[in-house]
This record gives sequence, structure tokens and C-alpha cells, in this order.
Amino acid sequence: MPTGQRYSLREQQTREKAYDKGLRAVERQARKVSRFPAERIGVQCRIIELFAQFSAVALDLSPEAVKLLENDFLPIGVSLAQWARRFDSSLTRADILQACRNAWTACGLQPLLGERPGLTPAILAYSLLYPYSDNYLDCTGISNAAKIRFNERFRERLLGEEYAARDQREMAIWALVKLIEGQYPRISYPQIFDCLLAIHRAQDESLAQQRNLSRHDQVSLLQMSCAKGGASVLADACLVRGRLSEEESKFSFEWGILLQLGDDLQDVREDLLNDSMTLFSYAVASGKPLDGLLSQLLNFCEQVTIGMNNLTNGSELLKGLLRMSWRSLILGAIADSYEYFSASFLAEAEQYSPFRFEFLRKRKKRLEARQGLYAVLFDAVLESGTESNAELGMELPAVFADPA
Repeated sequence: MPTGQRYSLREQQTREKAYDKGLRAVERQARKVSRFPAERIGVQCRIIELFAQFSAVALDLSPEAVKLLENDFLPIGVSLAQWARRFDSSLTRADILQACRNAWTACGLQPLLGERPGLTPAILAYSLLYPYSDNYLDCTGISNAAKIRFNERFRERLLGEEYAARDQREMAIWALVKLIEGQYPRISYPQIFDCLLAIHRAQDESLAQQRNLSRHDQVSLLQMSCAKGGASVLADACLVRGRLSEEESKFSFEWGILLQLGDDLQDVREDLLNDSMTLFSYAVASGKPLDGLLSQLLNFCEQVTIGMNNLTNGSELLKGLLRMSWRSLILGAIADSYEYFSASFLAEAEQYSPFRFEFLRKRKKRLEARQGLYAVLFDAVLESGTESNAELGMELPAVFADPA
């Protein structure tokens, strides 16, 4: 079961009202977005103001915590999104948001490792690799043979080979790896490229698992998620500072496992439909409720928290926000996958959520139904600021730069 603050029904309803008030205000902003770029400049500021009002009531965030999110995390997301659109205008909003999630993880690590938060060429490049590589390998419409060929060439590029790109996907990946090499030369920072190769191996093992669906078992599925998730955030940490202590490496790897398992839980329904096996979809397919696995995951969350608290860098404010984000990830996934849990487990877990589970499900459907409205707002926010190449100390590859 979760630990920490419990919420009464009245407290949950108060936070839900604040959530809906903030959501309506954001939607009003989206409907008012002007066609003229000069009139869009204030959009980002108004959205930030609304976020602060929402956070203070719905999420119980202090003014200092809201300021940290406003000054560090939100601008990093906007900056990455602007760079992503300039790098490749064909990237979708979902692609960019996926890359932002990784960038926020890396920038959350920066203060914990004694560095100032901010987007760097290596973090930008690594975050953008996900839409080009992970999503390709996860696509059910692409043959395993094509995925294997892609992965073999990707591995050679990570090893330092510089073959001519065969298509736009390879062109993008080659360019992104080059950005990482530019900030961290291979000879001086071998641990970074060892981490990138470790993620690649985990992807290879995932493909092998897809080819041998009859060989699934809980141990191998857990190992696969641990390898992929752990190596991913370990690479984030390496890209923050280049070299890590044993304690920093252990924490980063465990954080990655936690995020990967949280993602697997969020995707359990989709994975079942696609016959894609993870620890959670395997348990459901075997007719078992997820109560036991979630209790273990929540216990592991506490272990990761202890590892974070043992790090000497990073403020208590930041660590508190990270703990809240982990709990929100897990509780939101439980709410969304409610049919795979016992009623008693759900009733107990819901008390630790600032929102009722049914409320979360309904608002998720509402957001999904209004994707067009939020796409307008997303584009407006991206246009509300500018970024120069000099600020990150890099140039965009000419093949992807805007010809205008």
C-alpha cells in the first residue's frame, strides 16, 4: 500500500474543483489563441499563472515548489519542444511530449548530481532519440526482420561507426548521436557510450522476447524492464555530468526501473490488446489481480526514495517534488487500470490520491476528446518564445533546418 498523506473525500472534492477550474481556464485560453504570432506572446505567461493557481490548491504545492517548476522544469520543456520542431517539423506532439518527459528526468537529476538545471546538447539529443528509435521498435506494424536490421546499424553507430544514412530516420539518429559526441568525446567519456549500448542491448532482448512469445515468465519480463528502464535513466545521469559515483549510478538505475515499471502499468490494457508481454500484462493474462505486484512496486518506490535522500546534493524541495511525481505516476496508473485490482485494494489506495480514481478516469477521457483544442494551445506556447543556436552551443544539421 502507499504511504504518506491520506485524503478525505471532502479534501479530494476540493482538489477536484480546483482541477476543473484550472482546466476550464486553460481551455478558454486555447479558444482565444490568435492567428497572429505577435498576439501569442502572452500565452505562455498566462498558462504559467494558471498552473500556479492550480498547483497551490489541487496539488498542495508551496509557493517555493511552484516557483521551482515554473523557473526550471516548464521552460526546459518549452525550449526542448521549440528545438524539436526546428530539428524535424514532422515530429508529432506526442513525440515531443515523450522527449520532454525524458528531458525533465535528466533535468531533475542535474541538481541531485550537483549541476544547475538546464537543457544541454547531450540531453536534447538523447531525449529526441526516443521518438526515432523506441517508437519504431515498439510499432506492431513493422516486421521483426526490419527492426533487427535497424537495430544492427544503430548499434554500429553507437560504437562510433559513421555509415551514410539510408533514410530520414537514420539521418536524424546519426545527427543526434553526433551531438552527444560533440559534448562528450568518446575517448574521455566511455561510460556514456557504454550506457547507450546497454539500452540498445535491452532493446535487442525485447525484440527477441517478441519472437518467442511462448517463453515468457515473470522473472525474464522483470529483468527486461529493469535492464531497459535502468539503463535509460543511468544514461541520463551520465549525460548530466559525464562520470558518476557508485551511489549515484545505483540511484539512477533504480529510478529508471521505477519509471519503466510505472510506464508498463500505464500501458497494461494496450499491451494486452497487442499481445505484448510485460510483468503486469503477463499477470493479468494469467488471471491474477495486480494487488501483490503493486504492493511490491510501492515498496520499491520507498527504496528509491531512500537512495535519493542519501545523495548529498539536491534540495529537500526538489526531492519532495520527485517523490510526489513517482507516487502520482503509480496512483494514476492504478486508477486507469482499475479492473485489474481487487475492490479492497482500490479502496485503500484511493485514500492516498488527491483525486478520486473515477474523477481521474473521466478527466483523462475529456482530455483525449479535446486533442485538437490542446494542439492549438501547444503550438501557441511553442511560438511564444525564441531560442538561438548559440544558447546551446550547437548548430542544427542543415538537412533538418527550416529552409526559410
